[in-house]
Amino acid sequence: MNSNSNGLPPRRQASISSGTSGNRNSKGKQPKKKKRMKGFVKFVLSILVISILVGGGYVYWVYNQVANTGIDKPVPPGMSATTKPLTMLLLGTDNRPETGTFLSDVVMVAALNPNTKTATVVSLPRDTRIQLDGYKSNKLNAYYPRFKTQEKTSGKKAEDQMKEMMGQYLGVDINYTTVINFQAFRDAVNAVGGVDVTVDKNMCYRDTADNTDINLKAGPQHLDGKEALDFVRYRKSNCKPKTAESNDFDRNKRQNQVMNAMLDQMKSLGGITKIGKVIGAVDKNMTTDVESEQMKNFIATYWNISTADVHFTPVTGEWRSPYVYINETELANAKQALQDTLAGNVKATTTAQ
Repeated sequence: MNSNSNGLPPRRQASISSGTSGNRNSKGKQPKKKKRMKGFVKFVLSILVISILVGGGYVYWVYNQVANTGIDKPVPPGMSATTKPLTMLLLGTDNRPETGTFLSDVVMVAALNPNTKTATVVSLPRDTRIQLDGYKSNKLNAYYPRFKTQEKTSGKKAEDQMKEMMGQYLGVDINYTTVINFQAFRDAVNAVGGVDVTVDKNMCYRDTADNTDINLKAGPQHLDGKEALDFVRYRKSNCKPKTAESNDFDRNKRQNQVMNAMLDQMKSLGGITKIGKVIGAVDKNMTTDVESEQMKNFIATYWNISTADVHFTPVTGEWRSPYVYINETELANAKQALQDTLAGNVKATTTAQ
């Protein structure tokens, strides 16, 4: 997949009721450079996609496995993914049993065209300052938890409110919303029996606020889901003695290492069963409004899409605490990229086999 993503500074934990998060580093200084987008959701989505695309011999079996996900409603007339270009909002939250938070650390909007077999995925920094008619100005990642707290009084699902807001922000109608969380990552790794990796350095970090307890030793290791999440999340140390910090390049390499290890596991003896477990793990930690029949349509249409024709379009900006002020040129280009994909103006670079 084509990727060139940038993300942003770390944030403190925040509860669902607060709807805000802090963003200064430990010394109160602005980061010297913009950080890359959080990787855990891209990882889980990639594992799900890879599970679906893993090979022609598996397609029918995986097709039926994925068809068990989604909601039990009919696909509206004229909305089949087999013929109609569609859009989906993808949210990655920090939600897991020990925190109860819903900050959306990853926000992406995907446009898919069945006629050209192309897709565009626009990603936005979590600290983006949003200023829209009808919405109080805030950080992008604060809206989903705010909408969650308003569900009982507003009568609208938080996912629907996010879909409407992001559609207005990006200038497209958004058809579906899918939300996944940290637990999906851990369960997916456990579903394949853990992963064999080489831990590149000693890693130690503890946070009683969310029970984070990272304590890994350098060298070859077999990691379970919790340890694998620690491995890819590790950023800095607060232990005595401290362990070396990590940069985004280090974390990206670790994410790739875990992904490759998972693929090796899925290709091993019993791989088909493991693929089903991975899909099940993601499904249990996923909220979506995609209909079950539409899931089948997506698989039937896009199972053989070339990775070269999935275009990641990150929107960056300038970090001025506590917000990221979006680069307006990049935002305009991202909006146009979504429109071009939906209109069929983006042609496939390769012929699907």
